[in-house]
Amino acid sequence: MTKARPLEGIVIRFNQKGQLIQKIQHDSVEHEQHYNKNVALYRHPLFISENNNEDVVVSDSDRAVVVTNRGGKHRFNYTGILPGSDFHPQGICTDALSHILVCDNQTVQMLDKDGQFLSHLLIRPSGIFSPQSLSYDVNTHRLWVGTCFNNTLCVYSYIKKKGAKTTPVVMNWQSEIKIGNKEKPVNMNLFLPNLMLPSKLLRSFTVTIDKGGNHIFFVAPAKVWISDENMIFLTNTKGEIIHNINDLCNNLSNGVHTVNSDRELIYIDKNHNINKVSMDRKETTTFVGTTGSTWKPQCVYWSPLNRDLLVGMYSEITEYTGKGKIIRYNQTGQITQQIPQGDRELELYTKPRYITENINENIIVSDYSLWSGAVVVTERGGHHRFSYTGHPPESGILPKGICTDTLSNIIVCDTRSKTVQLIDRDGQFLTHLLTESLEMGTPQCLSYDFNNHCLYVAYNEMVCVYKYAPKQDFTDVHAH
Repeated sequence: MTKARPLEGIVIRFNQKGQLIQKIQHDSVEHEQHYNKNVALYRHPLFISENNNEDVVVSDSDRAVVVTNRGGKHRFNYTGILPGSDFHPQGICTDALSHILVCDNQTVQMLDKDGQFLSHLLIRPSGIFSPQSLSYDVNTHRLWVGTCFNNTLCVYSYIKKKGAKTTPVVMNWQSEIKIGNKEKPVNMNLFLPNLMLPSKLLRSFTVTIDKGGNHIFFVAPAKVWISDENMIFLTNTKGEIIHNINDLCNNLSNGVHTVNSDRELIYIDKNHNINKVSMDRKETTTFVGTTGSTWKPQCVYWSPLNRDLLVGMYSEITEYTGKGKIIRYNQTGQITQQIPQGDRELELYTKPRYITENINENIIVSDYSLWSGAVVVTERGGHHRFSYTGHPPESGILPKGICTDTLSNIIVCDTRSKTVQLIDRDGQFLTHLLTESLEMGTPQCLSYDFNNHCLYVAYNEMVCVYKYAPKQDFTDVHAH
């Protein structure tokens, strides 16, 4: 059997008359990265550009940005911020400062001309989510960013001319754009002065869950509402089922229920109505009825801060793509806010799966579709604050259950890394509260007990209760 020939790429230079004048295929000299000068530089060139110093810059399917000088001599390969990182370069260009800009998963990264990572220019940019193509306008110093998923093109400004000089200086355009030097390591002691780490397992109980727990919501005293693919049920901390409801919306892996300040259950049923169950569980009423709209509720959260109901909505565009939004209802079921608002607002969400609210009234959404996952945070008014896509940002995240604690930290389950991650209110990664456990499985959803400062985490058929912060004198705004 003939052995398959490895995939190999080539860069060809033509003059203005269409005549071939150069081929760049193999390194011109041997060095530490290429022990044989016949080793190919490229596997499958995807995008190509040229820097101000005449370097040829290529994003290659072999998960690298490959840079040679004009003569074809290999200068460096950039394979991501960290060794072994999941780097998938797409669109690439250079700017007036000779920076190299490259799309990777949900980010646009900035490198210097020698391949040193400088910053993330964009992290899951609104309206684009997963950048794939780039172009830099040398006249206006604007960056054009596009994606094929929703046919959107956005224009950003991040550098400008200083006075009469032609040399641009770096400036911020919006909160998503972060310009700086090398990333500095985080001193954990600065962020976690009051946390007890690692998390301490207090107790666990087994429940009968069909195909894994989808959502969990703590109800004092020591009771939790848990949903699986088919039903929602109330259980105590011994795993004994007290009550169950069978007409749950069969949305796998969504936060389809919440509990209001009167300890009434609110959930999305199979007909996409949002229902309310009385505290004694004897009466069920429709809080928000379906209107036949293409927008369908996916997740709900009752805000104890202002007694509003936050609902994550989704509208399918194609089989693989869609768009999301957040709607706020008052206590009478009337719409008081939509995020984003207006036709000119860029989309913030692809498919909201879970939703919660922080003590500072930030709205926090666990959002992901088949191709884009992030924790999306806005202010109460709907202004986008940040999108968290994992640690580091290009590592990617598949977020599920989400909640906040008394220190305004955000806690999220990541099914990709099988961890529970802790980030601060501004999106700074703090630590992994929980890492993969062979005994427990993959964390699916969670809920925080503000009275006892405990974290309830649901796995496949088990709920575990953890302690990670000592009890302190907090103002318990979340108490029911």
